[in-house]
Amino acid sequence: MKTEDRKQKDSHPLVLILCTGNSCRSQMAEAILRKAAGDLLDVHSAGSKPAGYVHPMAIKAMAEIGIDISSHRSKHLNEFLGRPVETVITVCAGADAACPVFPGQVNRHHWPFEDPATATGTETEQMEAFRRVRNDIRRVFEAYAAGRRDQASPHA
Repeated sequence: MKTEDRKQKDSHPLVLILCTGNSCRSQMAEAILRKAAGDLLDVHSAGSKPAGYVHPMAIKAMAEIGIDISSHRSKHLNEFLGRPVETVITVCAGADAACPVFPGQVNRHHWPFEDPATATGTETEQMEAFRRVRNDIRRVFEAYAAGRRDQASPHA
């Protein structure tokens, strides 16, 4: 990314989505919010104990709705400690409990979602769990993006 592009991106409010492993829920939420918010927000995800990979079923579930997260990587939340974070959204209880205090006035939301990686059964049943969680995340984060867009609108 060019320095000019980075400066422009840095001028957008940073929204950080956290879960424990940063391999499923937060990865899906990051991609959905990034697409829904467009250039309104600088969206990233991280984990308190990153798994080191993005779950293949999360990648597949997102591809089904036209979003490619195959190049995403699992990140530690410490990568964001020095950055001005506007909003932190935790999507699991573990991340909510482990969430550090970010400096300044930070909006915090805790929106827990079922962990699809714990689903058992056949591969088809496990994939259904990923789709269900993806759809739940999509509803919540698309609504959040719409609300942020309304707030940013000069007619609001």
